[in-house]
Amino acid sequence: MNTTLLTSRLLACCAFIMAAMAASAQSAYPVRPVRYVVPYPPGGSTDPIARLIGVHLGAIWGQQVVVENRAGGDTIIGTGIVAKAPPDGYTILHAASTHVIIPLLHKILPFDSMRDFAPVATIARNEKLLVVHPAVPANTLPELIAHAKANPGKLNFAMTANGSANHLANEMLNIMAGIRTLQVPYKGAGPALTDLMGGHVHMLFALPIAVIQHIKANSLRGLALSGDARLPAMPRIPTFTEAGLPKFEVSTWQGILAPARVPPALIGKLSREVAQILATRDVQDKLTGQGAAPFVSAPDQFAALMKAESARYAKVIEAANIRLD
Repeated sequence: MNTTLLTSRLLACCAFIMAAMAASAQSAYPVRPVRYVVPYPPGGSTDPIARLIGVHLGAIWGQQVVVENRAGGDTIIGTGIVAKAPPDGYTILHAASTHVIIPLLHKILPFDSMRDFAPVATIARNEKLLVVHPAVPANTLPELIAHAKANPGKLNFAMTANGSANHLANEMLNIMAGIRTLQVPYKGAGPALTDLMGGHVHMLFALPIAVIQHIKANSLRGLALSGDARLPAMPRIPTFTEAGLPKFEVSTWQGILAPARVPPALIGKLSREVAQILATRDVQDKLTGQGAAPFVSAPDQFAALMKAESARYAKVIEAANIRLD
C-alpha cells in the first residue's frame, strides 16, 4: 500500500477515535464534582440564586456542585480564578451584570471579560424600581423630571457604590431625562433604603421586593419600573416606557459563564440543563420570592446581551465621567 495513503488513513483513524472519545466524555459530563465560583460574599441577591441552581444541577448530574464564594476586588478575584481554570467544564462562574461593567472602570485586569469566558446561560433578571420619598413633589416620572429641571442639583440619589449598576442607572436617568442630580454613596442597599425612608435622600433605584411594603404603606412612592411589564403586585406603577422613557433599561441579570475554549457541545448541554431547571415551578417560585424572575437564554443570546450591555454602559460611564477612586 502506498505509504502516503497509509499515513493519511492512520491520521484519519486517530482523529475519529479522538473525536469519539471527546464526545463520550462530554455526554458523561460531569464524572466528578463541579466547582461553582461566586465572586460575591454569602447573602445578598447573587449567592442564594447560585446555591439554588447548584442544588438542582447536582440533582440532575448525580454529582456534587461545590458553591465557592470568592469575593473581593470588585468581583475580580473570583472571576480571575475561573478565567484561569482548565476549559473542561469543571469550574464555572456565577456572573452578574457587573461582569460587563468592571472592565469599563478598571483599565488593567488579569482577564478579558469577553474573550476569556464562554457564555452558558442566563438564570434570572432583576428589575429596578425608581422610588422617591413622599416629600418629593412628584407623583409621576414626568413630574419628577420637571421638578429636577426646575431645581438642578438640588435632588439627590442614593447609590450603593461608585460604578455600580445602581449608580449607572442614576446617571442614565440624568442623561436621558436631561436633568442634574447629586449622587450619595452608601455601603449597601440596606443603609440607602433606611436613609430614603428617613428623608435624608430623595430617590433610589431599588429591587421591587425590598420596597413593595413601604409603597403599600405610603412610606415611599414608586414612579417607574424597568422591564417590559408592570408588576402584578403593584399594577398602578408604570414601566419607564409607559412613563415616557422608552429606551431606559436598567434591568440586571445573573447567569453562568465558563472558561473560554470549553467545548461547544458541553456548553450546549449545560445551557439546556439550566433551562430545564428554570422551567420547574419550584425554582420559579423561589426566584420570585427573592425578587427575581426566571430568565432563559441560549449561549449565543447571552453573548449578544453581554456585548450590547457593555456598549450601553460604556456610553453612560463616558458621558458621566465616572472614575473609580
